[in-house]
Amino acid sequence: MDFNRYLILLVRTFLRLPHVITKNVLLSALVLFFSLTNVAAQKKFDFNSNCQYAYREIIQLKLANGQRLLDNEKKINPENLIPCFLENYIDFFTLFFNDDPDEYKKRVKSLEIRLNKMEEGPESSPFKLFSRSIIYFQWASIKIKFGYAWDGGWAFRRSFLVIKENQELFPSFYPNELYRGAMQVTAGTVPDSYKWLSNLMGIKGTLHGGFDAINTFISRTDEWSTLFHEEGLFYYCYLKFFIENDKEGVFRFIQQQQMDLVNNHLFAYLATNLSINNQQSENAKKIIASRNLSADYLATPIWDKEMGQAKLNHLEADAPFYFERFLEKTKGNSYVKEVLQKLSWYYYLMNDQARADRYRAALLRKGALEIESDKQAQKEAKANVWPNKLLLKARLLNDGGYIREALRLLHGKKYIDFNLPAEQTEFEYRAARLYDDLGAKAEAVEFYKKAIALGEHRKEYFAARAALQIAIIYEQQSKKSDAIIWYQYCINLKDHEYKNSLDQRAKAGIARCKNQ
Repeated sequence: MDFNRYLILLVRTFLRLPHVITKNVLLSALVLFFSLTNVAAQKKFDFNSNCQYAYREIIQLKLANGQRLLDNEKKINPENLIPCFLENYIDFFTLFFNDDPDEYKKRVKSLEIRLNKMEEGPESSPFKLFSRSIIYFQWASIKIKFGYAWDGGWAFRRSFLVIKENQELFPSFYPNELYRGAMQVTAGTVPDSYKWLSNLMGIKGTLHGGFDAINTFISRTDEWSTLFHEEGLFYYCYLKFFIENDKEGVFRFIQQQQMDLVNNHLFAYLATNLSINNQQSENAKKIIASRNLSADYLATPIWDKEMGQAKLNHLEADAPFYFERFLEKTKGNSYVKEVLQKLSWYYYLMNDQARADRYRAALLRKGALEIESDKQAQKEAKANVWPNKLLLKARLLNDGGYIREALRLLHGKKYIDFNLPAEQTEFEYRAARLYDDLGAKAEAVEFYKKAIALGEHRKEYFAARAALQIAIIYEQQSKKSDAIIWYQYCINLKDHEYKNSLDQRAKAGIARCKNQ
């Protein structure tokens, strides 16, 4: 019954009653009225078609469209908590891609408010705990990205404990599998320098078990698994690429799934980033150029950074344009030092030393030191030693997948042709990578071992990466015990560039070889 009509009827009834009983009747009626009102105002998790549409828009990075849909849902269904939950996705993607400290300060204020709002939902809904876990999970990533590692670790731990509880309470709510599996995989490969974080998490499970959970989830076809399917694909591809090291398998999977790399910018970023990390610069450039350029999508300078890197790998003349545009647009501090380093390299290779020096000087003044590529750029600039031009060109071409061009540069060279110990080590490593990429694995291993012998006591990353690559070769050849030895060798090397990321990959390799 409409409550205005109920109130009118209540008043009319009150006027007709004898005075002697009016107080008791009125009291009873009022209790009934307000109890019914309270039921009507009960918060709920209604992931209806409007909210599902908004979620899909957000996952494609059409954040403004998603927010408009959520605003409309809040007007017509004010007790629905799903819009509040999905607004956290908007904050997450905005901060993850744009890295703006001012936006962080503004948006982090919503964290506790949202968590408290989720508590208002009914105990009978799996979304009560699920929403809280996802909010914790997303903010764990953001806090670590912005340099709040301790806070991020605690948020990650809370996310895991909450999703674990939800899985026990609602075993048929399968999105639990996706996030619990992803957290198990991530926690199982934490490098030694972050052991405190691993201990803090207290997450039990195995790499193998985590991947099994994710694989099971993305194959399900129930209502909720279907809704969160695209989000599951994103996590699956990243973990399969960087943790399971199945790079070829990831790109086959992207094709098999017919992932929309034009209209879904999250998928486009995924494929672009993985392409650049898999020596496929041409593919990365194609994806960036082909994506839907509608203003509906989140504007982020990360596209310019990725395009600049892809073009620099082929020493293309317009690479600086994209790097400069990234620096003009970014409001964050991550990748600034790395991009300035790449600009200095470009002009150094073009024999414009004055401009190269200016970018190196700017590198020392700007940006932050939260990510490893920025730390390495800072270290190189402070040392004030320029890379060997021949080796730098070979590195960039190799990184871009232009193997034959890089090989021609190094053809006929030997390590004794280089004067500095760092250059000699790098030559052996570059030669090894080229043989490796050409499929000459035995020759590659011999060159990797030479790089280790020359560089194991140095601070450059060449020896550690060489040990990692030997391990990968042996793992691919099913020589698991030999692979474990070299993965551990990589971990044992101390005080070198990119140690955290190399150690994480080595730990993942050991877990794979032990089928853990």
